[in-house]
Amino acid sequence: MISQNTIQQILNRIDIVEIVGSFVKLKKRGANYLGLCPFHNEKSPSFTVSGSKEIFKCFGCGKSGNSINFLMEHEKYSYVEALRWLAQKYNVEIEEKEVSPEVKLQQQLADSLFIINNFARDYFVKTMFETEEGQNVGLSYFEERGFSEETVRKFQLGYCLNQRDAFVKAALGKGYNAEYLQKTGLVAMRNEQLADNYRGRVIFPIHNQSGKVLGFGARILVKSDRAPKYINSPENDIYVKSKVLYGTYFARHAIDKLDECFLVEGYTDVVSLHQAGIENVVASSGTSLTTDQLRLIKKYTNNLTILYDGDNAGVKAALRGLDMAIEEGLNVKLALIPDKEDPDSYVRKVGAEGFRQFIAENKQDFILFKLQVSLKEAGNDTTKKSQLVNEIAETIARIDKVEDFTKQQDYIRQCSQLLKIDEEGMVTLVNKYIRDRLTKQATQQSKQQSFQEQDSDGPSLAELYPEHFQDEAPSSGTENLFNKDEKQERELVKILLRFGDKPYLTLSEEEEENPDNLEGKQTVADYIFHLPYDFESLADSEVVKKILREYKSQYDQGSPLDKKWFLYHQDAEIAQNVAQILEDKEADLSANWKDRFEIKTVYGDNAYLKDTRSTTSYLILRKIKKLIIENQQEGERAENFADQMACLEMAVHLKQIERDLTLQLGMVIFK
Repeated sequence: MISQNTIQQILNRIDIVEIVGSFVKLKKRGANYLGLCPFHNEKSPSFTVSGSKEIFKCFGCGKSGNSINFLMEHEKYSYVEALRWLAQKYNVEIEEKEVSPEVKLQQQLADSLFIINNFARDYFVKTMFETEEGQNVGLSYFEERGFSEETVRKFQLGYCLNQRDAFVKAALGKGYNAEYLQKTGLVAMRNEQLADNYRGRVIFPIHNQSGKVLGFGARILVKSDRAPKYINSPENDIYVKSKVLYGTYFARHAIDKLDECFLVEGYTDVVSLHQAGIENVVASSGTSLTTDQLRLIKKYTNNLTILYDGDNAGVKAALRGLDMAIEEGLNVKLALIPDKEDPDSYVRKVGAEGFRQFIAENKQDFILFKLQVSLKEAGNDTTKKSQLVNEIAETIARIDKVEDFTKQQDYIRQCSQLLKIDEEGMVTLVNKYIRDRLTKQATQQSKQQSFQEQDSDGPSLAELYPEHFQDEAPSSGTENLFNKDEKQERELVKILLRFGDKPYLTLSEEEEENPDNLEGKQTVADYIFHLPYDFESLADSEVVKKILREYKSQYDQGSPLDKKWFLYHQDAEIAQNVAQILEDKEADLSANWKDRFEIKTVYGDNAYLKDTRSTTSYLILRKIKKLIIENQQEGERAENFADQMACLEMAVHLKQIERDLTLQLGMVIFK
């Protein structure tokens, strides 16, 4: 885990204009910078970056946030990955929190494997471009496939010499550990000597979503009955095949923008389609789809179109991933490439536009396609048809999210018509499968809870690896978290973030206009957190309460009350909402108070003393107003004289507090 001290160092060096400018062409407009939004297609720039506020905002699609939010959204990094990217950019040495020796060794091993893979990638690229064998064999193969040098270099494709230990000697010569070299699968022990594992093969590096090389795929170039066509890296501490899709790093932006992911089978399909300009494509590398791979796709889009060969093997391979994809909430389509063609050959045959048009016209709904294929296979066999009804019902039952209810009902209607069965009967069958699954899940959860209670010693995986167990950022709704009723709650947060460490006293007008001369006095945060009312009870919004609790926690620990800590907070909800709060123009904070409360208003940063009193008083008076209404309602419900008198006394007391506050502040109470 990255230490708090390191995080603070990173935050102190962040320049959002520089960071966003690494990905978006920005032009200075007044105090801010303007560019084309990277999150949606637009012709007129509506994407604004504020260096002073350290936030970005697109007025077209509504996305906003800070530097870390930008990296997480644009590069699909986790919070920890974004911090590591920033640390590398600003040359901040990462200090890790104390972890167990086992975890530390695991981290060191992972780092070592990444370093070796990077060396191997560069070695294979150099070998292909700078050796005679590499050019004559490796580069010639890619040229024959129609790949340009630009494409080859983009995907970092390479070649391993057809020699017993050329790579081994190079790696050992650089001081790399022989045991770790074997873990990567780049070398193997043969006859008690290390030998190259990929000799005489072209190399396809496999990247994770942040561009690090996890492993390699190696294709043989000569026909051989003894050697497999492809060799892939073995699974190790950094490479888990079920969690990786080839090409994700190069496709992520296109998938995000087009809101659709094409899934193919092989490496060359991906490379060929990218070269043709169809970049929203990844490959499963010939393996059956896994839940982790589907979730990786879902980080970028909910729309998945599977492109497979039109032969029986391709159809069956596609159908294997159906139920999992449906369960993950993906909208799945299937497009079968014409017989005897694959995506690579077909895009070279018809071109990019022809390929896109073919997919658009021929992609079919996955569930209905499965039903039609299975109906053909079943023919007039009653037993097979009965089995098919159950299979389709079980598949539809996996569509169990509330927002997908209409989709589920539509599938039930269409499938019932195709199967020529009663629709109500299909509904009953679908509901049965839903109940069965829920019962099974409840049983598993009960067993898991029982196991956890019996084995509660030691840290959990979430405690050991918190970066892998972070909650997902809220999918929507953050734009409307602060409505008109929450205006003053929002202003209270803004005051604390901007002026919490500023001095606070009841001052003369001259002193209020020059508050920087009041060093060492009670701070604004001191004043707010020592009000006669619990600060949390002054807010109704759960988001505001959450931010206030976090601020109070920092205040109680005596930590520096730095708005950056909240703007770049690990909790995505806090970071996003703080960015929105600070996004408002500073002068807006007090603009309405003069007319509304008949007080003299000082604008700009020097207005914070009046703003603090005005905002806190508003919230206190609002709370009292609520108490008066609640007391009045309680009095109306009172059934005896004693309770009625108690409510009357409380009403008098609350009114007196209201008047005292009004007199003390010289304010006109809002109606």
